Amino acid sequence: MLWVLLLLVSWAVAGVACTRLCLAAVRAAAVHDVGTAGGGGRDLTLYETAFLSGGPRRVADVTLVAMARQRRLLLARTGWATVVDPLGRDDMERSVIGVIGPEGQSLIAPVRAAAATTDAVRGLADRLERAGLAVPDGAATTIVDGIRRVRLAALAVAGLGAVALLLPAASYLPRHLVALWFALPLTLTLSCLVIARIEVPPYALWASPAGRRLLGPLPRAGAHATAVGDERTYLTSVAVHGIRAVGEPDLRAAFAHREHHPDHAPGHRPGGAFGRHRTEDDPGSGFGGAREH
Repeated sequence: MLWVLLLLVSWAVAGVACTRLCLAAVRAAAVHDVGTAGGGGRDLTLYETAFLSGGPRRVADVTLVAMARQRRLLLARTGWATVVDPLGRDDMERSVIGVIGPEGQSLIAPVRAAAATTDAVRGLADRLERAGLAVPDGAATTIVDGIRRVRLAALAVAGLGAVALLLPAASYLPRHLVALWFALPLTLTLSCLVIARIEVPPYALWASPAGRRLLGPLPRAGAHATAVGDERTYLTSVAVHGIRAVGEPDLRAAFAHREHHPDHAPGHRPGGAFGRHRTEDDPGSGFGGAREH
């Protein structure tokens, strides 16, 4: 009868995880309702669009792309950023230049991470939150944590079910019925994850209902549709979709590198070692997803 105890543990783990996620979603919905009427009759700036679509990292990405297209920042396909024009035109650009250094050179990945935490980005987030367009950080973080717990619960249920099947089965209960009993809490967790994926798209972690209404009319075509358009439309598409909306292969390749060497902090000049470092795909280059954080 040990399998019964394992089944009870499975139900407890699944029930607690799913309940916490549901409560987090309810609290987030209540916070959303407070800001539902906010932001009416206004247009989003490029940086506001980026933040509401993908969070702080998306703001950094749009800033880097805009400066690179204006030839004020060189983004090499090897994953390095070099400042060409040290005079930023706004707070975001000055933050990026400050991270790299006025005449500096740095790997793009740490620049993106550092630029996403600057005062300029935090100020942008605060303004959007006060306007009722952005989700407070605590509410979104709670939902992300809830989804993570449900995923862990699904793995735990599957593991406990496997252990139960390896135990000596009771004579009156075939193994397939034991598996069926464990399939019930597993189905609960998987169903909860499916519903969360449908009801909580990536941008919902950043934009309130009022913010999502302002995002609605913005261009949703991919890079192929916007690469030949005007600069504003192009950058708006990058703000909405992320790096995958960048049309230039070299520019996209520049964001596909991540460096782990401790000596290569922002502002460091690599000298003759340019482009010789181990790289790997950067999972943050496309999404914005998850609350990038």
